[in-house]
Amino acid sequence: MLTGLFGGCASKPSLLSSTETRQSPIYRDKAAYNRPYKVKGQTYYPMASARGYSEQGIASWYGYESGNRTAMGTRFYPQGLTAAHKTLPLPSKVRVTNLHNGRSVVVMVNDRGPFRKNRLIDLSQGAAKQIGVRGLANVKVEFLESRASNSD
Repeated sequence: MLTGLFGGCASKPSLLSSTETRQSPIYRDKAAYNRPYKVKGQTYYPMASARGYSEQGIASWYGYESGNRTAMGTRFYPQGLTAAHKTLPLPSKVRVTNLHNGRSVVVMVNDRGPFRKNRLIDLSQGAAKQIGVRGLANVKVEFLESRASNSD
């Protein structure tokens, strides 16, 4: 789900030193896709909990990777209602609202990305179409729930 044309994110994840990462128990029993990871020399730290998460930024969309595997190992289907985010716990259900037209869609975040400067979330082609995103759009992303933990 990483594309040269549509990758990146607006939010900066919190950065921990390697000592803090080793001592932190929050990642110990997490699935590999919810542990810190590195892309293009940058280390990202997935949130232990996204409760209360709400952020505005730029959304992009992708759809050319049909059949590729997501970070969770599931197949990507462009017409599905899914998304990629750099630090939300996987899987997470979020509401994405297009701030230009007020339309919203609920998607399952099941992949990592976008890894392009100033991008908050990458929507599947089906989700982008549903809220009228035809390239880039200003959106609001609100966390709804996570299947990874009943505490979210």
